[in-house]
Amino acid sequence: MDKPVRLRHHLHFRSVVSHRSPLRKMASVFASSFAGKAVVAHQPRCAAGRRAVAAAPRAALEAQRCATPFDGYKFEPIRESQISRAMTTRYFKGLHEHAEVDVVIVGAGSAGLACAYELSKYPDVKVAIIEQGVAPGGGAWLGGQLFSAMCIRKPAHTLLDELQVPYEDEGDFVVVRHAALMTSTLLSKVLQAPNITMFNATAAEDLIVKQDEKRGKYVAGCVTNWTLVTLNHHTQMCMDPNVVEAKVMVSSCGHDGPMGAAGVKRLARLGMIEQAPGMGALDMNTAEDAIVDQTREIVPGMIVCGMEVAEVAGSPRMGPTFGAMFISGQKAAHVALNTLRRQQQEQSSEDQEQQKELVSA
Repeated sequence: MDKPVRLRHHLHFRSVVSHRSPLRKMASVFASSFAGKAVVAHQPRCAAGRRAVAAAPRAALEAQRCATPFDGYKFEPIRESQISRAMTTRYFKGLHEHAEVDVVIVGAGSAGLACAYELSKYPDVKVAIIEQGVAPGGGAWLGGQLFSAMCIRKPAHTLLDELQVPYEDEGDFVVVRHAALMTSTLLSKVLQAPNITMFNATAAEDLIVKQDEKRGKYVAGCVTNWTLVTLNHHTQMCMDPNVVEAKVMVSSCGHDGPMGAAGVKRLARLGMIEQAPGMGALDMNTAEDAIVDQTREIVPGMIVCGMEVAEVAGSPRMGPTFGAMFISGQKAAHVALNTLRRQQQEQSSEDQEQQKELVSA
């Protein structure tokens, strides 16, 4: 007759279980390898035999372990200081080289990234992106109400074709199965562009505003700081910022978050625009056309795109459709290019006038 089974600390079976007992099979399960096949725990009857195989379960686990291409993987030796120097030299080189640029884009949401992508097609244009978040992309990582799918109304789907992002055609609009697929693809294209550099976790605290007789007041770049510093000025002493001087600034700061619509709100406080009334209530059909139509140079040197347009124009919001964001960003890129050309022509005319004055003198 089988001896009774006693439990110790709930899960430890004593070896008094008979080799014929059903509980013996259960005990073998606890010695399984989790790799598919159970390692059968044959329990010898004598104490000496039990001691001899005490290490057998571990050896069996090692023997049963599935081989992978990464077994015995070894990294190259390195000093911690090498990593520090590799990061800091590249970052501060980037700051040094982008203290002055052709275009600075403030905000790397869907509109800002689309603007940068369009400018990547013009390699002679030097671009810096300032993004206050650690993760660029703004609200474009998900669709409406934190759902996964991204809806884009036609004909904005042509950008998806250009980027080779797959979608399902619903007739008048298309659906990308996960918004992150579109956003990550667009982001990767931007970051690979040799004429574009992104500084994320960096906030645009203010505008650089200058004035001359021909243009009056105009935007000449942005004032920057670490985002964590910007959000905590009220908790400690003042910490002065840095700057990025630019011929053109594209403001694509959106409408939500602690720095939403920061560009146009600052213009309103400076008296450079009358007001920034905020976006209107949702109307998809009206909103998207209006966003693209009103994407423009709002004051000399500063272009608005994306949902920041709605904040200054008071136009409706469109909710979870993204076509206007992408097309507004692409349009902003071409408005910036036109502004750069105009500035070059004006500078050329000034140089010619100065040359004439020198000759006449």
